[in-house]
Amino acid sequence: MTFEFKVEDHVKDLEEFQAELDQIKDERGMLMQALHLAQNRFGHIPIPIQQIISDTLKVPMSTVYGVITFYSRFTLIPKGKCDISICMGTACYVQGAAEILAEAERLLGIKNGETTPDGLFSLSTTRCVGACGLAPVVTVNQEVHGRIKMVEMKKLIAKLKKEYTAEEEQGA
Repeated sequence: MTFEFKVEDHVKDLEEFQAELDQIKDERGMLMQALHLAQNRFGHIPIPIQQIISDTLKVPMSTVYGVITFYSRFTLIPKGKCDISICMGTACYVQGAAEILAEAERLLGIKNGETTPDGLFSLSTTRCVGACGLAPVVTVNQEVHGRIKMVEMKKLIAKLKKEYTAEEEQGA
């Protein structure tokens, strides 16, 4: 699924973001700060936002893009309301994380790194979340769920679908 960032839909946010950038633009090494501001404000960092950061901080676009794609905290597409991440660190991988990922992809109908067309669910992998004793680990909106097996993954996704679909129907 492709997502298009329409500048005209975000005029107020863009003005406020530009004001935030203007406050830090003269300080050295503020790229990470700018990226965090963008990620938190827009939920992702599309090309138009990258260009604003590049122009304001006088950093090449290639550097901005390179940092965004290097750090898993930043994303180029919007994350879903329910952000599911599967740890692929050594302990989790050995305990079956790859199979858990495949099952999550099947149940959600998306691949790793994608968001469902309705914008409700995102699926990603991460390296270590620091809970190796609970391997394999799945995080849902940064909440850790440990010792996840195939059955638990099916139940977890069914519960999340029910919860997030109900919220969406209620207009939450």
